Amino acid sequence: MIRFDIITIFPEGIAPLLGVGVVGAAQENGYVEIRCHDLRDYTDDPHCVVDDRAYGGGPGMVMKVEPFVRAIEAVALAPANRRRILLLSSQGRLFRQADARDWSELDQLVLLCGRYQGVDERLTAYVDEEISIGDFVIAGGESAAAVVVEATARMAP
Repeated sequence: MIRFDIITIFPEGIAPLLGVGVVGAAQENGYVEIRCHDLRDYTDDPHCVVDDRAYGGGPGMVMKVEPFVRAIEAVALAPANRRRILLLSSQGRLFRQADARDWSELDQLVLLCGRYQGVDERLTAYVDEEISIGDFVIAGGESAAAVVVEATARMAP
């Protein structure tokens, strides 16, 4: 069984997508487990702020590294050789069916969903890989996470 841990600021938005169809059936039959985590639960301030101005300046806001690191430390339970930590990003390597097949053999896939102008670049030190679902930009990583989960769950033994 593979466990998917999705770290996002919109857990309530992605969970319904993953509870139906083939993925829903895979959960019901115990082939996969999916947990959505609210990144705001891993902040250390009373306002649960997850974004900040980019260190080097420029327009827009980026997501802070600290909440992501705390979330990864809390949910990354499988041994490093049996899990992958992925940052969903338009800058990443293109996701392929072969990835879904390979990842379905793991114990855990941790998916980090960015938003705004992206994430603090220091986060890349804590991930195994940046993944993109296509040559386009979307508002956040939640849709991309759903694509990765569905494609990978379909391959689960």
